[in-house]
Amino acid sequence: MPTVSQNALFGMGNPLLDISAVVDKDFLDKYGLKPNDQILAEEKHKALFDEIVNKSKVEYHAGGSTQNSVKIAQWMIQEPHKVATFFGCIGTDHFGEILKQKAAEAHVDAHYYEQSQEPTGTCAACITGDNRSLVANLAAANCYNKEKHLDVDSNWSLVEKAQVYYIAGFFLTVSPESILKVAKHASVNNKIFGLNLSAPFISQFFKEPLMKVMPYVDIIFGNETVSIKNISTEDIAEIAQRVQSLPKFNKNRQRIVVFTQGREDTVATVGDRVKVFPVLDIDQNDIVDTNGAGDAFVGGFLSELVQEKPLEECIRAGHYAANVIIRRVGCTFPEKPDFQ
Repeated sequence: MPTVSQNALFGMGNPLLDISAVVDKDFLDKYGLKPNDQILAEEKHKALFDEIVNKSKVEYHAGGSTQNSVKIAQWMIQEPHKVATFFGCIGTDHFGEILKQKAAEAHVDAHYYEQSQEPTGTCAACITGDNRSLVANLAAANCYNKEKHLDVDSNWSLVEKAQVYYIAGFFLTVSPESILKVAKHASVNNKIFGLNLSAPFISQFFKEPLMKVMPYVDIIFGNETVSIKNISTEDIAEIAQRVQSLPKFNKNRQRIVVFTQGREDTVATVGDRVKVFPVLDIDQNDIVDTNGAGDAFVGGFLSELVQEKPLEECIRAGHYAANVIIRRVGCTFPEKPDFQ
């Protein structure tokens, strides 16, 4: 088995402090939220953050999609520590300190760009039953600066150390030029670059930066809610094949497309075919919070990918990690995995 080295996995994204609370339908209606969605906060949502903190029993967890995934990958790998590197922007405030502490506890090598103009970003996870509606107030996360952080030699050297790269599509709204620089580096050096379509609004409103980076993407992750430019079919297997066949620069690696569908089978392209992979059974009563399921799947997948395991093993690890995370509140996990 290949031993995995420190900083072999690189992630970059929006570090957010998750504020999770159980709410009711009236709360969702008041702020115009769908029960199961992911959106960026607008002016009308500003009061939501105060209300959720003051009204409900809340839990705080280190979050942000990419940060969750690399944290779970590190948890799955266990040793050595700091296999996973993470870049993102935080504020010089209490929430920022919490994120730094949580990253250290998870043994992730986090290098945050810290600035004082904006506070650390937050994400309200509004939970109703086994649905969750996420409202992200990016704040500091939106201030990531390529020139002042990614381009700095000591930081770029960490990018160069990595073999596998993963960025959630959410970061396309923040620094597409940073994503492109990392993606091109991976492509030119025949390393693996993964991107997540993340949420419907990414392919709807950020098509241009998405399609600019697409030729460099080796693995595309998505779920049953994502759609993509110019693909009008509802058939998820057909969508996967069409995404796979989009133009690609590095011809040495055929693009892999992996779509999760909640409790339904995961769909993935294997060579020129599409295969389905059943998820692990779970009693509905054991589901506590589906909030981190997608991020956890990717984290499990990356933990095996960085160890050069085959696709089937990566998906099996993804299913395992998601199955663990949905039994708990937030994207949290027990001390050690028991993935065999």
